[in-house]
Amino acid sequence: MRVQQAIRMSSRSVVAGTLVALLSISGRPVFASGQAVATKTPVARAAEGQIAPQPAPPAGAVQRLTVDQAVAMALESNLGIQADRLNPQIQDFSLAQARAAWAPAVFGGFSRNSTASPPDSFLSGVAPTITSRSFSNTTGVQQQLPWGGGRYDLRWSASRSETTAFSSFNPRLSSRLDFSFAQPLLANFGIDFTRRQVWTTQNLRDIADLQLRQSIVATTRAVRNAYWDLVGAIANLEVTQQSLDLARQSLRDNRTRVEVGTMAPIDIVEAEAEVSRNEESVIVADSQIRSAEDRLRALVSNPARPGFWEMTIEPTESAVLLPVEIDVQAAVRNALANRTDLFTAQRQLDNTGIDVRFYKNQRMPSLDLNVTYGLVGLGGTQLEYGSGFPPPLIGQSQRSFTDVLADVFGNEFRSWSVGFQVSYPIGTSQAEAALAAAQLQQTQAQTNLRNLELQVATSVRDVGRQVSTNLKRVEATQRAREFAERRLEAEQKKFSVGLSTSFFVFQVQRDLALARVRELTAIIDYNKSLVDLEAVQQVPIR
Repeated sequence: MRVQQAIRMSSRSVVAGTLVALLSISGRPVFASGQAVATKTPVARAAEGQIAPQPAPPAGAVQRLTVDQAVAMALESNLGIQADRLNPQIQDFSLAQARAAWAPAVFGGFSRNSTASPPDSFLSGVAPTITSRSFSNTTGVQQQLPWGGGRYDLRWSASRSETTAFSSFNPRLSSRLDFSFAQPLLANFGIDFTRRQVWTTQNLRDIADLQLRQSIVATTRAVRNAYWDLVGAIANLEVTQQSLDLARQSLRDNRTRVEVGTMAPIDIVEAEAEVSRNEESVIVADSQIRSAEDRLRALVSNPARPGFWEMTIEPTESAVLLPVEIDVQAAVRNALANRTDLFTAQRQLDNTGIDVRFYKNQRMPSLDLNVTYGLVGLGGTQLEYGSGFPPPLIGQSQRSFTDVLADVFGNEFRSWSVGFQVSYPIGTSQAEAALAAAQLQQTQAQTNLRNLELQVATSVRDVGRQVSTNLKRVEATQRAREFAERRLEAEQKKFSVGLSTSFFVFQVQRDLALARVRELTAIIDYNKSLVDLEAVQQVPIR
């Protein structure tokens, strides 16, 4: 009766601890009052990267674990979670790539050239060959602005040239400072391709966070359920071992009766067959423990750790029953406010809304404001010519490059322009067709979101019913097990006075073993359904 004693004699602290472990899968357990208890659970700490690494057990060691310790190990070592943690980082780089379109770009360059040409004008001078040499460089910055869709270009250039032809400056020094700015006023003003890409990628980044959270909660649920499966398998072995011990005791009693002549030897055969049947059940139950242990091991540990397959997992918590009053309506409201798949669908709906806004903007005429402003300076060796042809050189003066820069930055010689450019397609534009498709996609996404909300409410209600059903199952199986115990006790008394046969005794023993297994299964299923109820308020469960 060790399983029954463990169930009946568990202290309130163990019961409360187990319940907290079961109901903390999302960190927001909902009770009958509909209020959520805000606690920082392993799930929350895992999402924040605060799970402390668990030490690897030595090869062949026994790893004693509570359910919370199993969850903590899984959040640190589970390969699926490790892979899913990379998705937000990948989306971070995608977002940085999209925002890079707004980064200012610095540019620059230089050139040197030389030309030789025959004279083709009286201004070319009298030399048989006209040679020109120049050196120039340009540097500047340009940027697409993150607001308004505008773009500016600021560049500074300088050059030096000399020639054998007539020229007022030879060598000639020049410098220019030019600024241009283009601002869309209709199309691409409120939204353009770059902003659309950034906003869409930001939503995808949020979806990656939601998927990581979903993976953490789903893994936590799987670990807790696998833990209780292992607890149930171990307890089931104890039940089958009790049945085997009972069958062996009956065999010994029958042999004693045969020896004293109160029973026929043929009755021993039936007792031996019952022992063999129970031995098979023990073998199968032991195999189920190994399978349940492997499933839990794969969730909580990393196969790269030493002694992965040799490690023996020993649960330290027992399957206990503590009825919890469930407020299904509060659970539904909590699910509608916190489900990751609803958040994901909402982000996808936001992206379709961004597309609709973009294509509505693209239907507008293109009206751009263009502004330019330029400054120039000139210097070098300035030649002064007299009258006649060819004009004689009568003097020269020098203007240094400093004088040239003084002209530029002193705003001495300037030019500017302001203009507008308009364009509008004739007939149906591509943006109109794209807008129609985006609006249909938006309507479809809204419908899918409403349908998903209905599915969420239905699934939460279904899991809530499973909790109530499993609790009733526990109560029913407890009564059935108590009746089976009384029946066995009565049948054994009847057998001892010769009013029954070993066949009926063994049949009642089988019924008792089945009743114990059903009670244990109901308790495990009730605990797992509590885990599912908390998980279904955060993530979809299958």
